[in-house]
Amino acid sequence: MTDTKEESFIGRFLVLKGSVRELWIIFATKIMTILAYALVNSVLVLWLSSDLKFSDTSAGFVIASWSIILTTFTVMVGSLVDAVGIRRSLIVGFGLAALARFVMAFAAIQYIAVPFGLFPLALGEALQTPVMVAAVRRFTTTKQRSIAFSVYYSMMNVGFAIAGYVVDKVRGGLGEYGHFTVPYLGIQISTYQTIILLGMLCTLPNLILTWFAMREGVEVTDEGVKITPAVSKYQGESFGNAFLFSSRDAMADWWRIFSSLWAQPAFYRFLAFFGFVVFVRFILYHFYYTFPKFGIRELGDGAPIGQLFGTLNAVVVIILAPIVGALTQKVTAYKSVIIGTTIAALSVFLMAVPPVMFQPLADGPFGSLIAWWLNLDLAGKPLNPLFPSIVLAVFIYSIGEAFYSPRLYEYPAAIAPKGQEGSYMALSMLPYFFAKFLVGPLSGILLAAYCPAEGPRNSQMIWIWVGGMALVTPIGLLLARRYIQVHEAGRE
Repeated sequence: MTDTKEESFIGRFLVLKGSVRELWIIFATKIMTILAYALVNSVLVLWLSSDLKFSDTSAGFVIASWSIILTTFTVMVGSLVDAVGIRRSLIVGFGLAALARFVMAFAAIQYIAVPFGLFPLALGEALQTPVMVAAVRRFTTTKQRSIAFSVYYSMMNVGFAIAGYVVDKVRGGLGEYGHFTVPYLGIQISTYQTIILLGMLCTLPNLILTWFAMREGVEVTDEGVKITPAVSKYQGESFGNAFLFSSRDAMADWWRIFSSLWAQPAFYRFLAFFGFVVFVRFILYHFYYTFPKFGIRELGDGAPIGQLFGTLNAVVVIILAPIVGALTQKVTAYKSVIIGTTIAALSVFLMAVPPVMFQPLADGPFGSLIAWWLNLDLAGKPLNPLFPSIVLAVFIYSIGEAFYSPRLYEYPAAIAPKGQEGSYMALSMLPYFFAKFLVGPLSGILLAAYCPAEGPRNSQMIWIWVGGMALVTPIGLLLARRYIQVHEAGRE
């Protein structure tokens, strides 16, 4: 007879009761990690164009180049973590990210800020998110996994929610192209550099907490918790040397590691699954790299672009992700991804509808609610109908995201063969970075064609392209289901 407590709604959350402290440290540091990441990412394309003077198209290609570096480092992380451990990988990741953001905040010169700030940030980021995903897998049992990844995803969105609010407050306080004088230093930095500096400051608590509170050698299994002192592959070496040696060994072992993966039929299905996922991830990165300029150009300088996507999206996901995770605990990740990506892809087409169609909503209680929430000074003017179309699109997209995105973290954890979790976890990050690589230049092209800074615009076409590409994910996964779906541990 099945335990009724486990089958109850509340009981599904209580499964995390008694988890090791390392899991809660990951949840806590994830909030600050994403807060720092979202602060920088929300203004990255604006920083490239306004402060470093890149054009729309050039800024897109810089982001694409950054994504190539990020992807390369991410693939390598699986081997590096095995050599230096989760705790040490996170410490160097947080430290490097803080240093890189410091350079970006104070250097407004292309040949300094990009190679010594933006590009090193790629390695710092690669040593955070993929490592944290692997940590959630290591610090949970099979029964805890679904809800743990849902809570992890909610913590991530707490960071996004705060970042969206902070970005708009800083832009509103300093002005879109204003300046901030750094106390005690007397140095003036731009609005966007100020936001990047805040991202650097948010990274420091993670470094401290991980250094002093996280233990090495903790592993949670279905049989119990194992705590074994970490045995370095390079005993007696400093962390820097161990890191360099492990990088050398990772390169030497590259073909051996990947030849074993390619020999597994399930690995091809895994790659096909995440290959389809790339297309729906386009939506997220268009909100990062296309939406800010679209919003400012269509709604005006100072438009609350951070809250319109970042905060609204995050709040909805924070509320829904754990609930959906608990209710769909026995549903396969594959099925949840199909449902969620369908909802997410269709939502974007609301922004492709002519704005005039939303004027009745803008003039009614819904528009008044939006104006109150965003503290808009309408001065007797009607609310721009783009506001309700954006709000509805983001809200519905967020519902879809609550279904599919947490399960993208869980899927590789559920199907990875024993002993190859690191490689699968690292490779599961590739859709995010391939999407960023493709969206970078595509964003600049779409903005130049349909929403230029000056001249006639047809901005709705941007979202027709984005939505059309995103539909490839649910359609492809549904049609190819019998060929690429892989058995998930703990589910029928």
